[in-house]
Amino acid sequence: MKMYLISDNVDTLTGMRLAGVEGAVVHERDELKKELDKVLADKETGIILLTEKFGREFPEVIDHVKLERRFPLIVEIPDRHGTGRKPDFITSYVNEAIGLKL
Repeated sequence: MKMYLISDNVDTLTGMRLAGVEGAVVHERDELKKELDKVLADKETGIILLTEKFGREFPEVIDHVKLERRFPLIVEIPDRHGTGRKPDFITSYVNEAIGLKL
């Protein structure tokens, strides 16, 4: 099973390639859709890594794939600029999920 990175910048791709993860750099919505279709056609790819920028800018593209397919796993990762999430996003997520304040 392979991992594949779709990134919005070369630095993230370069770092992941050092770890043995192949990928591509895309910037536009159509490029993202084309690259996702290519990766989804490869049955050996088990995890698709996406930089968080795509989740913010093109949520309908990402959500469509997540809702329609069970495999591969799609994971949004921060890029070199850091995460766009609040520092306590895990705590607030747990609070919302179970209704308890930690």
